[in-house]
Amino acid sequence: MTGIPRVMKAAVLYEPGAPLIIDEVELRGPASDEVLVRIAACGVCHSDLHIIRGEWAGFEPPIIAGHEGAGFVEQVGPGVTHVSPGDPVVLGWKSSCGECRYCVDGRPYLCVDSPRPKPSSSISKGGLLINRSFIFAYFAEYAVVPKSVAIPIPKEVPLDRAALLSCAVATGVGAVVNTAQVRPGSTVAVFGCGGVGLNVVQGAALCGAAQIIGVDIGVDKLEFARRFGLTAGVNAAERDPVAAIHDLTGGAGVDYAFEAVGSEKVAGQALQSLARGGTVVIVGMPGFRDEVQLSLPLMPFFGDRWLTASYYGGTNLRRDIPRLAQLYLGGKLELDALVTRRYALADINQAFTDLVGGEPGRGVIVL
Repeated sequence: MTGIPRVMKAAVLYEPGAPLIIDEVELRGPASDEVLVRIAACGVCHSDLHIIRGEWAGFEPPIIAGHEGAGFVEQVGPGVTHVSPGDPVVLGWKSSCGECRYCVDGRPYLCVDSPRPKPSSSISKGGLLINRSFIFAYFAEYAVVPKSVAIPIPKEVPLDRAALLSCAVATGVGAVVNTAQVRPGSTVAVFGCGGVGLNVVQGAALCGAAQIIGVDIGVDKLEFARRFGLTAGVNAAERDPVAAIHDLTGGAGVDYAFEAVGSEKVAGQALQSLARGGTVVIVGMPGFRDEVQLSLPLMPFFGDRWLTASYYGGTNLRRDIPRLAQLYLGGKLELDALVTRRYALADINQAFTDLVGGEPGRGVIVL
């Protein structure tokens, strides 16, 4: 390892299921093609909860989670020319090489050779190496990232809101705009109105959907989703959502159904809610350790129905993050209302307690 280490505070998971510990660790770097960023904010996402609980394979403690970040460029390594110290940036969680067939084809979210932080940009504690989740670690005061995920944004976008562009907004809106390409005047059902589901809702509204039906077991979440364009809500704890959706659409079903929960059962309900020629898009991520298999009836597919999944909302970071930022500045994309809770890094365990409690909106760690 080379370079003088930077001592910083970070929320470290030392044991699956245990509380995160705010610890002082050493961060090295940046090396060539890397960027050192002073973290200003990081969203509290359910994906991080999977890692903290040990539900996803390949994320072994000690580890620093956090993948929905924004901050200011502190230093750039050789080969970085698109950002400079002081620039505000959104930090994505999927890096790209820029050279493989998928990157060249404009689909960097499918990159097969995603750059990882170099060994010389390690995080350690007393000689013990600390792992990163998603190869990044934004629940910390600083982060070293590959240059492909540091996306400059206008300084007018507050960073506690800009952080959500990194994952929840890019994934939810992208699933609608990039993956499904929802048509104006169509009907949409959104199963799960959490952080990602809310952005599916507002993505559908951006596309001009005529009817946007939300399904959730939380009445407060359904009511909250109306701020983002929801036209009708179905409480799945009280009513069969499939029957309700068919009732609301005059028996036809919806043109698009988005599964934003990560549940086999809900994916089946989404398929049953479709009209002929409709499309189901699975957005919610199940636990990687789960052997999740879908068992679906075959005959509905002969009604020209489609089933697909959306990975990272089909996001091209350099194309989509600036566009989303401009939509926010133009009053067409809601970010302010998305952030309903703000926490200091020291209160991160409370942030995850509130996430599990099903509070509407999104919590953000602000540094």
